[in-house]
Amino acid sequence: MLILTDGQRVTQATNLRQRARKLITFANGLLSIARDLEAFATRSEWSLPDINAATDDNDSAQDHPYWLELARRAYSDRRRRSKYFDASLFGEPAWDLLLDLFIAEKEGRRVSVTSACIGAAVPSTTALRWILVLENEDLVWRENDPKDARRAFLHLTAKAYTQMIEYLSTTVPASIDDSEKLFA
Repeated sequence: MLILTDGQRVTQATNLRQRARKLITFANGLLSIARDLEAFATRSEWSLPDINAATDDNDSAQDHPYWLELARRAYSDRRRRSKYFDASLFGEPAWDLLLDLFIAEKEGRRVSVTSACIGAAVPSTTALRWILVLENEDLVWRENDPKDARRAFLHLTAKAYTQMIEYLSTTVPASIDDSEKLFA
């Protein structure tokens, strides 16, 4: 039997409290995810697309409201990482720009170049360079603001929109049964 000093007991109790708090935080996060999944599954317009029902490759990537939710989560996850890690470890401004523009497109919003730069979470000069790369790759296009010559809006091209849907459709489990296995 190990006998602890008062100082060791205090230290051990403090460590146990810290671990308990982390566990509670983790459990609350899981409960939140479970509530979100339950609410998500009950909304018929948000039911997962049936990828198995597709008749050809293009059908599996049909537009669906679920893609917006996946894009929002991906963007939110990328922002949340910076709370725990140095943001410079995960620099992907092109992906952040594409996610932001896809979300805006699905929500019917226009995104100014300035807003896109902020959304990319990198210095403006870096974001502007990546915007040029995306324009050269025919993934985004600029629309000048007819009311303000100083402002321009960015949009995904049809090609990029289709590619985003195709990518997001590959992140969905093949069926509800497969997604339930993930949480079993």
